[in-house]
Amino acid sequence: LQPLVSGSSLRIQQESGTTSNTMAAGNDQTAAACSTIKGHFAAIVLARGGSKGIPLKNIKELAGVPLIGWALRAAIDSGAFDSVWVSTDHCEIAKVAENFGASVHYRSPEVSTDNASSLETIQEFLRKHPEVQIVGNIQATSPCLHPEDIRKVAKMIKEDGYECVFAVARQHKFRWREIEQQGEETKPFNLNPYKRPRRQDWKGELYENGSFYFATRRIIMEENCLQAGRMTYYEMKPEHSVDIDVDIDWPVAEQRVLRYGYFGKEKIEEVKLFVCSIDGCLTNGQMYLSNKGEEFVAYNMKDCEGIKRLQKQGIIVLLFSCRDSKIHKLQAEKMGCKILVSSEDKVHTLEGKLNEEKLTWKQVAYIGNEESDVACLTRARIKGVPKDACAEALKTSSYICKNNGGYGAVREFVEYVLLMLQVAKAQSSQKTV
Repeated sequence: LQPLVSGSSLRIQQESGTTSNTMAAGNDQTAAACSTIKGHFAAIVLARGGSKGIPLKNIKELAGVPLIGWALRAAIDSGAFDSVWVSTDHCEIAKVAENFGASVHYRSPEVSTDNASSLETIQEFLRKHPEVQIVGNIQATSPCLHPEDIRKVAKMIKEDGYECVFAVARQHKFRWREIEQQGEETKPFNLNPYKRPRRQDWKGELYENGSFYFATRRIIMEENCLQAGRMTYYEMKPEHSVDIDVDIDWPVAEQRVLRYGYFGKEKIEEVKLFVCSIDGCLTNGQMYLSNKGEEFVAYNMKDCEGIKRLQKQGIIVLLFSCRDSKIHKLQAEKMGCKILVSSEDKVHTLEGKLNEEKLTWKQVAYIGNEESDVACLTRARIKGVPKDACAEALKTSSYICKNNGGYGAVREFVEYVLLMLQVAKAQSSQKTV
């Protein structure tokens, strides 16, 4: 019996004289299979700032989340690692990594060049972290990786005795020898043209898809390689095999992620209530007074149009003000929104409204910018903050707008919420992890 592991299930299959998925070092494979590998298990995502194709590609937003965030979310939620790291040379990438809960390894200039290899970068990390015995190198450019896949691979390393496991995907493509000189003839590599198989009659071939490479310290440091020793592959589902290095058409990749990506432990509920803090989100926080004591504030019409889009979707829009302001009430009336006034306990005030509408926090999208918004932000299922929000609010958010409050942040967050509505619909047909 030969263990075959795929993205869909762990299964045992009878093999007739072949070991199709295992390349073993040494003769006593039975003893090796029974051995276990122990020690600190670290995930590392390599994210250099100097991408030539797409500037700062690793933190470019994909389906409302920085690209690297997809890999970090899957790694952390898998629970397979003792620590999760991002190796980078760029402060903005480091900031995103920390927001997602990862630790940051600031790589040296020597391994931050265009010519530096992944192996050299991981070796530098291991030299600085002697406690790490197993490394899960997860590619930042593979946004459809799921925690379930990671957990299965971790078991193959820690319990099944493999020293190296890497990701593959099955493809049904016929390969032909390349013609290098004029007049040469080509020949097939993997088919007989006289007996050309139908797709359903051919298993296809396995190709590395680059999603991850797991290996022990011994393989990386002593063998000076990422693939050596007793190694095997893990076959991922084709729909989860998305590589942004290849799939550079961002909108196409985004649609794949919306359908097949991993969005967190909890299923996303459809948003029924959108809550927006007025001062600092819908406005820039500034207020002008005339010599008669009249208040003047500016609202961004782009933000107002964004709110109209939500209302057309049947979503209730509620504005939060920290003070009783006539001008805020007038604007809320013009926008067709309800307004609540609370300067301290916003949670208590909002929960009264949730009970009235028979809604839960899982159905709330909330955008806020001050410390008084933090408690609501941590409870809301979808939350966002303007770029210039206070530090406490920034730490709670799953979405940090590119724009400041009063300058389009609300409309930007609205677009993210509408995107999450698509995600909720996609998740209804996706098996939860």
